[in-house]
Amino acid sequence: MGREVRDAGRRRDTRAESPGSAPCAPCKGATRAERALSGRGTVTAVAVALRLLLLLAGCKSHDRIVVGAKNFTESDLLAEIVAQQIERRLHLPVERRLHLGGTFVCHQAITAGQIDLYVEYSGTAFTAVLKHPPVADRDSVYRQVTSEYSRQFGLRWLAPFGFDNTFAILVRGTDAERYGLKSIADLRRVAPRWHAGFGYEFLERADGFQGLSRVYGLRFAAPPTAMDLGLTYRALADGKVDVIAGNSTDGQIAALHLVALRDEQHYFPPYEAAPVVRARTLERYPSLAPALEELGGKISDDEMRHLNAAADVEHRDIRTIAQQWLEAHVP
Repeated sequence: MGREVRDAGRRRDTRAESPGSAPCAPCKGATRAERALSGRGTVTAVAVALRLLLLLAGCKSHDRIVVGAKNFTESDLLAEIVAQQIERRLHLPVERRLHLGGTFVCHQAITAGQIDLYVEYSGTAFTAVLKHPPVADRDSVYRQVTSEYSRQFGLRWLAPFGFDNTFAILVRGTDAERYGLKSIADLRRVAPRWHAGFGYEFLERADGFQGLSRVYGLRFAAPPTAMDLGLTYRALADGKVDVIAGNSTDGQIAALHLVALRDEQHYFPPYEAAPVVRARTLERYPSLAPALEELGGKISDDEMRHLNAAADVEHRDIRTIAQQWLEAHVP
C-alpha cells in the first residue's frame, strides 16, 4: 500500500475536471468531423455524422464518478452506500477505490483529483487536516471545516449522515468489572501495569494519544504498541494488549464483550461523518449533491453499529448490506 500511495502521489493529474471527466481520445477528433459536415456530399456528410455520434457515445461511456474510502469497514460501507446511491439516482457508472488508506492518503487523493469524493469525519478534518486543537462544539466544528475546505481545497462538505463516530477508549468487559473502570480517568489506577495498543494514526494526530495521556494523566507500563486499527480489537480480546482506541460505532465492541470508557473531560471532538466532494465534480453533475443530500440524517449511532456488525461480525457482503439499507431507508 505504501508503495502504491507514493507512486500515485507522483502521477500528475492531467484531467481538467474530475476523474473520468477528461475528453477521451476520439472526441479530440470531433471538431474535425464537424468541419467535415460542411462542403461535402450528402453521403459523406451522413457517414461523418454517424461516425461523430459513435464517437460521442464512446466518450459518454467513459463518464464516471470515483468514490474512495479509508482503510476500515465503516468507511468502505459508507462509500458503497454513496456509490449505489449515485448509480441509482444519476445512472452513471461509479468506480470504487475502497480501503485506500488513512486520512492523509484519502485527502491527498481527492485534492489531486484521483477520486471525486469520500466520506470524512468532521473532528478528523478539524484536527488532523486543518491542524486545529480539538473543540467540543459540534456545530462550530462543522461550520469551520466546511468553510476552510471550500476555501483551501475546493472541496464541499455535504449533509452529515447523522451519527457521531467518536473515538472509544476500550477495555475488556471482565477488566472493567474487576477494576471498576467506568471512565477514562479510572485508567490511572491500572495504567502503570497495563499495555496499550493504538492505530498508527491515533498515535500521531492532534486529538490522539499524546493529548489524551496529557489530559487524563495516563502513564502505561511501556510505550503503546502501534498496529493497524483493524487488528487492535482482536489484540485486546486476546489479551495481547489491555486498552485500545476504537470507534464508538464499531460492531465488534459488543461482539467481543468490550467496554467503552466515558470521556468525562470531553477530550475528543465530534466526529460527524459526511461526504466530501470536489467542487468541480458537483459543477459537472448538478444532480449529484441532491442525490447525496438524501442520505443526510438517515443513520443513527445504533444503526451504524448494526451495519458495521453485519460486515465485521456476520461477515455479510458489503454491497448487499448497502443495497438493503438503501431500499429500506432511501427508496
